[in-house]
Amino acid sequence: MGERGAGGSRRRRSGPRRPSAGSPAEGEPEREAEPPRGGPEPAAEPPAESDPDNCGDFRCHKAQESLLSSSSGYSNYRGILNWCVVMLVLSNARLFLENLIKYGILVDPIQVVSLFLKDPYSWPSLCLVIVANVFVLAALHTERRLAAGSLSEKVGTALHAFNLLTILCFPALVVLMVSSITPVGAVFTLSIYTILFLKLFSFRDVNKWCRARGRAKAGRVRSASGPKKANGEVAQSGVHYPANLTYKDMYYFLFAPTLCYELNFPRSPRVRKRFLLRRLFEMLFFIQLLVGLIQQWMVPTIQNSMKPFRDMDYSRIIERLLKLAVPNHLIWLIFFYWFFHSSLNVLAEVMRFGDREFYRDWWNSESVTYFWQNWNIPVHKWCLRHFYKPMIKRGVSKWTAQTAVFLASAFFHEYLVSVPLKMFRLWAFMGMMAQIPLAWLVGRFLRGNYGNAAVWISLIIGQPIAVLMYVHDYYVLNYEGSQ
Repeated sequence: MGERGAGGSRRRRSGPRRPSAGSPAEGEPEREAEPPRGGPEPAAEPPAESDPDNCGDFRCHKAQESLLSSSSGYSNYRGILNWCVVMLVLSNARLFLENLIKYGILVDPIQVVSLFLKDPYSWPSLCLVIVANVFVLAALHTERRLAAGSLSEKVGTALHAFNLLTILCFPALVVLMVSSITPVGAVFTLSIYTILFLKLFSFRDVNKWCRARGRAKAGRVRSASGPKKANGEVAQSGVHYPANLTYKDMYYFLFAPTLCYELNFPRSPRVRKRFLLRRLFEMLFFIQLLVGLIQQWMVPTIQNSMKPFRDMDYSRIIERLLKLAVPNHLIWLIFFYWFFHSSLNVLAEVMRFGDREFYRDWWNSESVTYFWQNWNIPVHKWCLRHFYKPMIKRGVSKWTAQTAVFLASAFFHEYLVSVPLKMFRLWAFMGMMAQIPLAWLVGRFLRGNYGNAAVWISLIIGQPIAVLMYVHDYYVLNYEGSQ
């Protein structure tokens, strides 16, 4: 019985098998079982014949790395990113609730008006902005005279230099002499004049390059020999120098979201109404969020930081600094999105300005230099085109040119802070110049994620230090002596 059963079983195994339901027909290749949807692919197992133990069908292991190892090649950490966002929201919600319990509701939109106006019948900041048109017209008419040949290049350069110097000095003198102008209104006005200075500097340079190119082309035409071909040239579309020297062209450039002048800017085919409405909604929402966070979160923290500064209690100063770092950095990030993405895109969409590269991936910066080159593209393009490259062409070394760029940036940072506050402490200037050794240290000793972490730490900690230094000095200068 046993042998017959065994033999029968052997005969059944060696004979042809009938195809069962769901199995492939004879002569067809067997289909591999599909892995569960969303799960990992099954490991490729060697055939049973190559397995000395004849148990290859039961293997469940293969040589592989853990997912969190850098050598695994795994890069989908979206769940961890979402977890970080949830933890950030929960921790800041606790701080916000603690702030409400301690101070109550401090948000007052009416108070924002007082930051720009002391006297409702006196608007010095707005008057200064209107007066800026005088310098615009002076630059335009100087270029027209240069294009007509009624001014020499030396005289034109002197007139432009005087006009540009006045753009920086005139509003600063008015801010320092007029007591009715507020610090916030002064910052707004000086920012407008700084942008105007950079735009007119670019306007002067580009028109000068066009005149030089025209003279060079005229010289080549005069020196060329042989008959000219009448029908072999293709007419170029767009505006040519000096047809660009019009009021329309000038004011389009002044309102365009760029600091670098061109005769023919790239233009969008149409205005996208849905895109424009989304950006407008973001502008309104984030500006209200910024005002609320500053009034509710920043101001009480800064006010509570004055006593540790007066007492020189270093442990409390560090604690106040770290407490201020979170709201300050959050406000800075919101301001970046509000200005560089929402506001500039609204302006570009209305004006059909085609170049929308206002920033690059600065959040991935692994060096300080990369951050400063990519977080503010309009300023970076201006520095590269009108400051850095001209210095390189004159034989200046790259390191010296980069230092000069940081020096100019440090000057404008200090100009936009010290003049409105009517005090000169050079904290912003020294903070910008400190970026040079910091850039060298990060680039020399840190790479990859460590360099990126160093850049984030410098952003999160550096700004609150400057804020506390200026607020402390302003408080001591304007309030402590009167109490």
